[in-house]
This record gives sequence, structure tokens and C-alpha cells, in this order.
Amino acid sequence: MDRRFYVYMLTNFKNTVIYTGVTNDLIRRVFEHRMKLRDGFTKRYNITKLVYYEEFVDVKNALTREKQIKGGSRRKKVELIDKFNPEWRDLFEEM
Repeated sequence: MDRRFYVYMLTNFKNTVIYTGVTNDLIRRVFEHRMKLRDGFTKRYNITKLVYYEEFVDVKNALTREKQIKGGSRRKKVELIDKFNPEWRDLFEEM
């Protein structure tokens, strides 16, 4: 079986807060954020819009990339999103 892993970034309606996460099921995980099924940062700040993701076949690479993105500045995250999704569309709507 060919497993995939995803590093993703979500934001709120006004694009003022960015959350970075990793998952093996992007659709399920974003749905959980959107429906506020788990307490935490994304629920507290109403972070529901998928604006960026990367796909990996190796979980170690995905976790390394997540740490790299999380360790970067907001400016770096905005640059990644701007290159991948310049309009900051909700990519979940296209999945």
C-alpha cells in the first residue's frame, strides 16, 4: 500500500493566524479542524481554511518538514503560501 503524508497550513477567515500540522489523511484532518472536533489552538482561534499542503511518501521527511516550517518566521510561512496559493483560497473546497 502506498501511504501518503501531508504537511499542511491552515488559517482563519482574516488570514491573521497560521497553523501548521502533519497527517496521513489530509481530508479527514482538515474536516476535524473545520468541525472543531478537537479542543486546542485551531478550535480556539477558528482556524478552518486550508491554504497550503505538501505531500510526502516518507513519514520522517514529513515530520522534518513540519518542524522546519513551524520553526520559521511568519514571513517565511506567508511566502510559502503566496507561492503555492497566491489568492489564499480554501483548498479544502477543491478536494
